[in-house]
Amino acid sequence: MTFHPRLGCSSISFRHLDLASALDTMAGLGFGEMDLGALPGVCDHVPYQLDEAAVAASARTVQASGLTVRSINGDIGDLNRPLGATDRSARTGHLQLLLALAVQTGARALVLPCGALSHEPVRSLAEDLDLVAAELAAAAALAADAGIELWTESLHFFRLCWNTQLARQLTERLAGTGVGVVMDFSHIVASGGDPEQFVDLFHPQIRHVHLRDAVPGNINLSIGNGAANFEAGLKALAGMGYAGHFSLELETRDVTNAERPAAAARAAAYISDLI
Repeated sequence: MTFHPRLGCSSISFRHLDLASALDTMAGLGFGEMDLGALPGVCDHVPYQLDEAAVAASARTVQASGLTVRSINGDIGDLNRPLGATDRSARTGHLQLLLALAVQTGARALVLPCGALSHEPVRSLAEDLDLVAAELAAAAALAADAGIELWTESLHFFRLCWNTQLARQLTERLAGTGVGVVMDFSHIVASGGDPEQFVDLFHPQIRHVHLRDAVPGNINLSIGNGAANFEAGLKALAGMGYAGHFSLELETRDVTNAERPAAAARAAAYISDLI
């Protein structure tokens, strides 16, 4: 089966499988491109406790799959939490290992979150947003030295920047840093937002798009089972000249694991027609 060449699949879609099996499944379905999930508590395809050996082993597995890696979706800790010297050194070391993995897998970008998994700030909201922006900007500078782009999912329903207003405040703080925005249909809809409005507000910064369905309060639905208007959102992106890629991030709770390959194929065929 052939899907649109700008449409890939995240390994998070098959997080119940080990990395090699997830990659084999995606390749077998006909995908040529993928995002690599490296999110603790969400997808353990890349060990959170990274070292050089783990980076090399993960990279070899990815290289053997023949899939092109668009991005690595990672986490280096709560970016709105102030750090002491020891924790700072550990965070920087983790970031450098994720960047090494990006280089070894040929990934274009590393994606980092927009703050902790909480809507409540550690200090004040303004201070937390300032710190998240500063951490992302510093990470982007290190990434650029490695030839890797740095993107953030600026609206994430479960994190500090959980709605369009907060995503806007963060993005304003990131002006001139080179940090790109990942648009995720499910997080926008779950927060009560509108994908078309998101495109209108952030289209100059959007570098990548995650695709999953949602209803307000629930991000874990298969495409077609929620309220996301993919046709309108994708049309808005095209109208703004978006030339980036898309990824099915099907961390869904409405299909069984056995049904996931078929559900991914159906979603890919549907989205390919809309792109």
